[in-house]
Amino acid sequence: MKSRKPEDVGEVRVIGIDIGKDTFHLVGFDHTGHRVLRKKIKRLALKATFETLPRCIVGMEACMSAHFVSRMLRELGFEPRIIPAIYVKPFNKGQKNDYNDAEAIAEAAMRPNLRTVTEKSQDQLDLQAMHRVRSRLVARRTATINQIRAFLIEQGITVRAGQHRLQSSFEAILENRRDEISSRMRSTLLGLYGDWLWVDERIKALSSEIEEISRSEENSANVMTIPGIGPLISTAIVAAIGKGEVFDRGRDFAAWLGLVPRQFSTGGRTILGRISKRGNSYLRMLLVQAANVILMRPHRGDAIGLGPWLRGIVSRMPHNKAAVALANKLARIAWSILRHGKKYTVVGDETLGAI
Repeated sequence: MKSRKPEDVGEVRVIGIDIGKDTFHLVGFDHTGHRVLRKKIKRLALKATFETLPRCIVGMEACMSAHFVSRMLRELGFEPRIIPAIYVKPFNKGQKNDYNDAEAIAEAAMRPNLRTVTEKSQDQLDLQAMHRVRSRLVARRTATINQIRAFLIEQGITVRAGQHRLQSSFEAILENRRDEISSRMRSTLLGLYGDWLWVDERIKALSSEIEEISRSEENSANVMTIPGIGPLISTAIVAAIGKGEVFDRGRDFAAWLGLVPRQFSTGGRTILGRISKRGNSYLRMLLVQAANVILMRPHRGDAIGLGPWLRGIVSRMPHNKAAVALANKLARIAWSILRHGKKYTVVGDETLGAI
């Protein structure tokens, strides 16, 4: 795009922000596509800078602090658009630098049909942070347990699979094998066991807090009426999409989660492959786990309003494919409930709230 004199900043129509830790780079264009703004500012000067600019569209990549910046700009009267990085990449020109990134973001923000990320409220960000901390702690607990098992195997001691079996027999192992385990290794194992217990308490505390939120938050409580969905999944869905306004249909939400086949079509020939695995991998994992739990009890299908459909997919699909299909259906039901403010109820063979 061509550039004009910097004094034409009053005609700016769209601004692209490349968000950094300490500095922001701004590039703005007018209605003719000419560049009228090219500026580097400090993070603390963001509000003061935009107070002097005309109200317009402001694009930014989805990243850390993007939702905070978006809320601040909306309060000032701007129209912020949070754009996934994958949609900005096609507009990058030249070499990689902050001004070129900001220019690409501005060009992407001008596209009328480009999908953007829904701005999250502070409550959603808080809930999302709790889920991320819990997920990290669960991974840390698993790593600690695996390390304890590895050290025990080095001493010729094996324990049956499952954390409860290891926890119930750990102290007995140290006592019964006192002569075989050195004092230094014993001290190391006890330290790891203490880490395990501490992480376990943190996970329980976070899980209890999330469960309390799920009962008090109306949208989460409605989603929990769906079979197989509990506090973790319901709050994770609400934290991710709010009331689901960004999606026109439930199948769009399922596609965003990556629960649909990857498509490669050309020349009128449609080729469908494995699931795309795009979008929120954490939420996708939770929904597939919920589907697996339901598939463990197929005889309860009629009681939850999914009997004929569930028997159909189980009869014609392998287990994992059936689990993904059921996870897709659960996602679509959850979107419908959030969008219309209903609860999942079953009347005879009819499922209300399902798509």
